Parts: sequence; structure tokens; C-alpha cells
Amino acid sequence: MDPIVRLENVGKNYGKIVSLKNVTLEIGPNEIVGLIGDNGAGKSTLIKVLTGVEQPTSGTMYIHGKKIDAAHYTVQAAHELRIETVYQDSSLGEKQPLWRNFFVGRPITNWLGFIDVKAERKIAEHIMRSTIGFRGVGIDVDTPVSRLSGGERQGVAIGRAMHFDSDLIVLDEPTVALALKEVQKVLDFIRSIKAGGRSCIYIEHNIHHVHEVCDRLVVLDRGEIALDAPASSMTYSELSDFLLSLHARKIGAALH
Repeated sequence: MDPIVRLENVGKNYGKIVSLKNVTLEIGPNEIVGLIGDNGAGKSTLIKVLTGVEQPTSGTMYIHGKKIDAAHYTVQAAHELRIETVYQDSSLGEKQPLWRNFFVGRPITNWLGFIDVKAERKIAEHIMRSTIGFRGVGIDVDTPVSRLSGGERQGVAIGRAMHFDSDLIVLDEPTVALALKEVQKVLDFIRSIKAGGRSCIYIEHNIHHVHEVCDRLVVLDRGEIALDAPASSMTYSELSDFLLSLHARKIGAALH
């Protein structure tokens, strides 16, 4: 099977600043890939290129084996190619019920062009109960987002991404500022992505969480891939030591 995404020698410059350099990376079907790196390592730039927010300066990208014309690759095109992104803030309407949040920007309409409320509520119920196993006490499709915990909000955003027939879901630090109990909820939601036959790029600073749920580890360092290995090939301590060694080298290079 073709990888969902393949990047070949992708680079991204902002004037004289090199953000990505010769990045070659594959994301295969049904795998969770942890993307790790210090601030400024290039993680955000890589995701922006992959999801159509920005165009690469150099290199080639393939999605489902098809070469992508970078000049015409947009966020909408990424959606059409079944790539979804869930950002830290989840982009949810605080005062709106859950069923409305599932279909923001992509409503189900009837033959007259009006929103089909009955259909949206029914599908939202299915997403909550079956797709992500969302069974919070006292929570149903009419519950406003403002009543949800941080972990539950991420579950809604992930469930929405899974519903739109996505093959690849990008999660941008979904556990930021969450309590430990809420973090475990989100990690369970991430596992549900793979259980549903999809792939995930999981961007996270907490390497313990990454090592816990990911199949592969990809480390970016100053715009280049410093590591691309199965998570099973190294322990958490070995990963931690590797990252510390990169950090030490970066400091040494800066001093010289």
C-alpha cells in the first residue's frame, strides 16, 4: 500500500531563515507517528506544509501516491484528500451544543439547502457513542461545549475529524494545560484513531505521552529529521537521553 503522505527533500525558507531542510518522511496507513522537537525545530512549519497552510520552498509531496502541485495545495485541498487537523484550542463554539460543533463549516443540508438538524443530531450521537466511545455522565448531543472538560473537548474535535472520512489526523499538542486524568482521556481518544483504521501525527512536548501511544518516533532538530524509528526500538530513557544530547549539541553550536 502507498503511504498516505510522502515528503521528499522538502524545504521551507522564510527569507534567509531556513525552517525545514531536506525533510524526507512517510506516514503510512494505520499508524500513530509522534512528532517531537524543541521550540523552533520546525514542527509547526512541517505541519503547515503538510496540511496546505503554507507551500514548501523546495521538494516534492505525494498524497496517496499522487504528486501534489504545491502552488495549488490548500487547506481545502487537504480536506478533500482526507487530511484533518485538530489544533490546541479545538476551534469549538463554547455556547453551541455538541451536534452543531460536529458540523461547523460543513453542515448536512436537505434538498432545499436548509440544515438537516435531525440528520446532524443522529450522526453526532453515533460519533459520540460509537466512534470515540464518549459516554460522559449527563452529556448528550445538546450539551453546550462550555460544560465539557478539556479532555472531553479534545474528544469532540477528534471525533469530528474522524467523521469526515479522514485517513490522517494531525493533533497539535492536544494535552496542553490538561490535568493528568484529562490527559489519559485524550490518549485514549488517540488510540481510537488507530482502532478506527486511521493514521495520526501526534505533536507533543511531553515525550512520555508520545512514547506511550505512538508506533513511530520522528524527531526534528533545526529543521532536519534527526530520528525516525519505531517507538519499540528505544526505551523512554533512551529517547530522553537522545533528545538531551541534541539539546547539548545545539547549545554547543550556538556557543561556537
